[in-house]
Formats: sequence, structure tokens, C-alpha cells
Amino acid sequence: MSILIDETKRVLVQGITGREGMVRTKLMLDYGTKVLAGVSPGKAGEIVHGLPVYDTVVEAIERESHFDLSVIFVPGPYVKNAAFEAILAGIPLVVLIPDRVPIYDVLAVSELASEHNARFIGPNTLGVMSPERALMGMIGGRSRFVRENFQRGPVGVVSRSGGITTSIAYYLNKIGIGQTTIMHVGGDPIIGINLAQAVELFQEDDETKAVVMFGEIGSTQEEQVASLISDGKFNKPLVAFIGGAAAKHGMRFSHAGAIIEQGRGTHESKVKALQEAGCFVVENFGEIPEITRDVLRTL
Repeated sequence: MSILIDETKRVLVQGITGREGMVRTKLMLDYGTKVLAGVSPGKAGEIVHGLPVYDTVVEAIERESHFDLSVIFVPGPYVKNAAFEAILAGIPLVVLIPDRVPIYDVLAVSELASEHNARFIGPNTLGVMSPERALMGMIGGRSRFVRENFQRGPVGVVSRSGGITTSIAYYLNKIGIGQTTIMHVGGDPIIGINLAQAVELFQEDDETKAVVMFGEIGSTQEEQVASLISDGKFNKPLVAFIGGAAAKHGMRFSHAGAIIEQGRGTHESKVKALQEAGCFVVENFGEIPEITRDVLRTL
């Protein structure tokens, strides 16, 4: 199995006629993702990579039947409207790829998603990939690279950094450890599915035997993961690395959401919480593959 996506999911691309939309749609199609159509207001009737383009999400649904998820490639200020359109049309999962989405817009999307029993990933995310099954977004960059370097296996990967998401999967595969799902939750202060919620999804997936997580300073996502473990809601091995060890109060570490504020979200607090919960917290990023292999050998 995998979490959130697989080869059966019907995909819509919003912003398909833009530069990023066109390039990433080709990536998804080349990888075998079931992309069926695109939406770009005012561009109805155009064809992109063999896919029909519609003016609205409602029109796309009327012509193509249902969609299981929508991937959004529009400029940050327009993400809210695109997400609203998808959620109100009944699409249950929306992937918000762009960065620089206003925080209040994300809060509005979150509220609407809750009201309509929908979920969203991002913003500021590379997306999600299930090796050998489907890819939503832009993980790996090129389909050939992904096909040659990523394979299916027993480990789930979830990360707050896009580049690290790809790196973890790449180095795990280098020593023969494949993945069930690779997920970048997004690097902004407010996001949809966070680390803890992703870990809960991996708990429900029988194929996932262990999880590798990259966290960083800022927010309390990692502490939430530790609480899940302490409460018995996640009982699979978890290997974790927390970035930002040298960051001080008020310093931003790589992402907008990785900043220590009011003494919360420190590297020390996160490491302590995860260690006390029984996680395998590694001090050096390069140790992740070997530690993960050692953990799998004990199962």
C-alpha cells in the first residue's frame, strides 16, 4: 500500500498551462500518474501533453467524472481561490505546491477543508510520491531520475524540507531500502497535513514497517509526533534527524516555518521529546541509512 496516493487516483492539475504546471504535469504523466485533465481560466479547449484543459474545476468534473485529488501550480496569491474551487467542487485532497502563499489564505483554506471533510498538503511543498506507483508534484525533478533511483520498500519518509525529502529517499535506496511513500509536508509556518498527521497515516499502512522523519526548529510538529508515540498511537520504529542545532532565538533555519520564537520549537526540546518517546534520533544526517537498516533488521 501507500498513503494518500497510488496509481488508481484520478488527478486534476490546476494551473496546467503555466510554465511549472506544464513541466510538472509531464513529470507526473511520465511517471505513470493518472492525470486526466487540467484547469486554467480562459484556456478551455487547449490541450497540454494530450490532456484537455477546462476553465473551471466544476466543468472538468462534469466532463471527466470525479477526481481524487488536485495538484495546484498557480502563483502564491492565487492559491487560495484555486484551493477553494477544488474543495467546494468536492475534491477530497488538494496539493498546494507554490510558496509565498499568504498565511491568512492558508488559514482560510484550512477552515474550508475542515468544513468539507477535505485535506490538503502544503503549501510550499514538493508533493508526495509512492515509488513505482504515482507522483504528485515535483519530487525528484525528472521521471528518469526517480525511476532509476527510487524503489518500493518498507519505509515511509516524511520531511519538512523538500531537498532533504529527496535526499533521504535517494540515500536509503543506495543501500537497498525502498519506500512506501515519500512526503514533503511543506516548509511554511502553517500547513495542511503535518508531520504528526503523516505519521498517523503511516501507522495505518500495513506495508510501512518503519518511518524516517526529518524535522527542524520551529513549530511543535516533532513534539506532536513524540506525543503520538508516548500515547501508543504510533508503534512502528521511527528514525529522526532534527536540523537547526546551531540556530539561536529569532534565527530562521532554511524555511519560513523553521524559526525559534518565544523559547518554543528549539532543537533541544524536539530531540529530548523524541528520545524520551523511544525514537532513534541520529546526530549526523549521513547516519540515517545505516541506522534505518539496523532498525529494519530487528523487525
